[in-house]
Amino acid sequence: MSTALPPTAPPDRHDTVTWGADPYADALRSGHGPLFLRRSDGWLLPLEVERWCAGADTADLSALRRCEGAVLDIGCGPGRLVAALTAQGRRALGIDVSAAAVARTTATGGSALHRSVFDPLPHEGSWGTALLLDGNIGIGGDPHTLLARTAELVTHQGLLIVETTPADLDERVQVRVEPGYLPHTHTHPHPHPHPHTRTGTRPTPGAPFPWARVGTPALLRHAATAGWTPVEQWTVTDQTDQIPGAQRCFVSLRRRPVPHNRG
Repeated sequence: MSTALPPTAPPDRHDTVTWGADPYADALRSGHGPLFLRRSDGWLLPLEVERWCAGADTADLSALRRCEGAVLDIGCGPGRLVAALTAQGRRALGIDVSAAAVARTTATGGSALHRSVFDPLPHEGSWGTALLLDGNIGIGGDPHTLLARTAELVTHQGLLIVETTPADLDERVQVRVEPGYLPHTHTHPHPHPHPHTRTGTRPTPGAPFPWARVGTPALLRHAATAGWTPVEQWTVTDQTDQIPGAQRCFVSLRRRPVPHNRG
């Protein structure tokens, strides 16, 4: 596939290149956080940098087993899913607006492009499966627009796998990527992720950008009006000692065929 960078995106694009800003890029290069999404009211969402930079886990593999045909990983991050699919002999491509994410994906042997989902993409309309894992249903802050765009990328009965939460959550927010407070003398390779560790300097956060948080009920409502039919829902309980008992929830959707007009 072509690795040429896209032309400059139009000013009304629905996402942002903020993910290429230093806090996120630095975390991917180092392979660890702490890193957060901070809402304008101060609320923090921890980002699982260490998990993203590791290999595909049990929950990831449960989604990858359900993939059909060639796979497009939207917001691929450091590329663990693309690498796992490639190792299985599957055709897969990651896209990400972070150059650091693309570099890390290609370093693991995967294929990736520095591109937004709203930019022109290779083989539009021919991907068997699209992935929106790790909260990427939030890209652009407009789930309906993202789902409609994704429907343009897959085949006429293509599959979309979304990671979500069972809560009835449908939130549009402005957030920024923000590192944790790192003490000057901290030398452990995995700094404590608590956001209130203030014994050191506060790194500079990224610029604000739109994001969305969507639970399963809201996802199904948006999907119904964006050309998708639900196929399956499943949950995987974390088997590691990092977050004992944590659950990851997934929904698979199939694109509804567009009816042909009869003259």
